[in-house]
Amino acid sequence: MSSSSSAITLEEFTSRIAGAVNGAPGLAGIWVVAETSDVRRSGHCYLELVQKNSVTGDPVARLRGTIWRGTFAQIDMKFSEATGQRLESGMKVMVRVTASFHPAYGLSANITDIDPSYTLGDLMRRRLEIINRLRAEGIINLNREVEWADVPLRVAVVSAPGAAGYGDFIHQLYTSPSRLDFRVRLFPALMQGAGAPDAIIAALEAIASEEDEWDCVVIIRGGGATSDLAAFDNYDLASNIAQFPLPVIIGIGHERDVTVLDYVANMRVKTPTAAAEWLIARGEEALGELDRLAQEVYRIASDVLAGSREQLARIAAVLPHLPATALGNARARIDRLSLALGDTVASRLRPEASRLDVIAERLVSAPSVVIERQRAVLDRLEGLVKVLSPQATLARGYSITRVGGHAVTSATSLTPGTIVETILSDGVVRSTVG
Repeated sequence: MSSSSSAITLEEFTSRIAGAVNGAPGLAGIWVVAETSDVRRSGHCYLELVQKNSVTGDPVARLRGTIWRGTFAQIDMKFSEATGQRLESGMKVMVRVTASFHPAYGLSANITDIDPSYTLGDLMRRRLEIINRLRAEGIINLNREVEWADVPLRVAVVSAPGAAGYGDFIHQLYTSPSRLDFRVRLFPALMQGAGAPDAIIAALEAIASEEDEWDCVVIIRGGGATSDLAAFDNYDLASNIAQFPLPVIIGIGHERDVTVLDYVANMRVKTPTAAAEWLIARGEEALGELDRLAQEVYRIASDVLAGSREQLARIAAVLPHLPATALGNARARIDRLSLALGDTVASRLRPEASRLDVIAERLVSAPSVVIERQRAVLDRLEGLVKVLSPQATLARGYSITRVGGHAVTSATSLTPGTIVETILSDGVVRSTVG
């Protein structure tokens, strides 16, 4: 018998698998311990159950899981009340499952119950430990406090070369209608697996070495299973970003994906495309402000010009009449000054005339007064002359001795035989010196 004659269709083969799996006692109502990943809610809940290697952290088993709408409402409420949080990715859970195989959709686990005592999984537990450590060290908010450039156009990107997320970021950035002049450089790094944290840290160190060349850092990775994002729940990487001197944008995975990096970065966006949109919006905001300022300048300039035109029009209307008006004003001022001058002269002359009258009266009597005063002076002088005259001196008993008509003032000037004259008040006596 040839192989072709014994072959069956794929549908028949998958139907046999379904028959073997569906309803098998050992595959129904079994409690299974696993970690949740890629949890999605749409009335129903779709997720992935993962088991990882305890040493490397790599997945060793995966199975799609489904919680149908009616059951999910009860499970979600039960879990929330017991743990204080909703069922999310990264939680270690104990769930009751029944294997289900569909020829078109393959094998999955139909989840019918959950044990809330298995709450946070290894990913969530590790994440909380890292966050608490960063908070205790006082660095968890440092990057959020770094100030942004007014227009961040110089963008350093950390991503895997050729990654779809990086392509989406670049396409969104350079096809924006605003045509902002972004300057972007890729600093390549692994974005998945055990080597990813060290690779990203190395890229950040390269950016920090030329810090003045960049306005911000964007770390991006496209979507995938939540378990693929385990590399971003890393203390060393989170600490590096928290203390980075430039503002960091994280755009990793989908909106539902959360990692430790989202707690320390300056800005968290849901996707690489959203990171580009945020930068574009920042630039457009600056352009809008610049446009507003330009319009304000234009408005002010227009108002000034309009006011100047009105002023020039008024001046043009008044200018022909200004000379005549000025002359009229000048004449009126001269007339006022003339009247004022006449009044001023008259008022100034009156007291001067009165003063002259007084002086004239004094001039009439002044000569007589002066003459009398001079006569009295002469009389006093005449009396003094009489008292001091030689005749009056002689009358008081004095005499004058002369030799040759000259008065003798010293006896030593006389020699024997000299004829001297002695003048007395009543005559002259001549004698010879013996």
